Amino acid sequence: MSIANYLTFIRVFISPIFLLVYLEHEALGISWIVLPYILIVLVAVSELSDAFDGYIARKYNQVTDLGKILDPMADSISRISMFLTFTQGPVSLPLILVFVFIYRDSVVSTLRTVCALRGFALAARPSGKIKAVIQAIVVFCILILLIPYTLGHLSQLHLQQYSLILVFIAAVYSFFSGIDYIYANREYIKKLLILKKI
Repeated sequence: MSIANYLTFIRVFISPIFLLVYLEHEALGISWIVLPYILIVLVAVSELSDAFDGYIARKYNQVTDLGKILDPMADSISRISMFLTFTQGPVSLPLILVFVFIYRDSVVSTLRTVCALRGFALAARPSGKIKAVIQAIVVFCILILLIPYTLGHLSQLHLQQYSLILVFIAAVYSFFSGIDYIYANREYIKKLLILKKI
């Protein structure tokens, strides 16, 4: 374990906390008006840990095989957990949109893992990094929309409509980034289809 890996684990631990605070804020004594700000802080800490774990790992030569596996896994867990949380009221996202994120990350993670077991690594794509940034921005935007909603300045219908548009854009780009990832690594993927003769 390194400092970078501990930072990665922060994202994994924040995911259930985000869910719990969103769904059970009243039981936790958190007022409706304060809720968006607490959620924004949780997401900010999660995203900062994502930004710094890679930087620290490279700067202090703490890049490890464990970190290479944990980092993308933590990204998927944290962001997908947040979108799954938003399927509950008042945001109430359609679950099918969240499945786009789950399906994309599952396919890419499976390919990456299988290729690693076969001895070759799939290269990361710029589209994957852009996808992560877009998803983070969308989460922040939804939380910001919650502020006027909790103050009575935005109707629930508009909150849901704006959130749906934002997540739809993120889902479309996530799907595109998955296709881009597969196409860019098609030669490695072809090797997976070639079984060694015993």
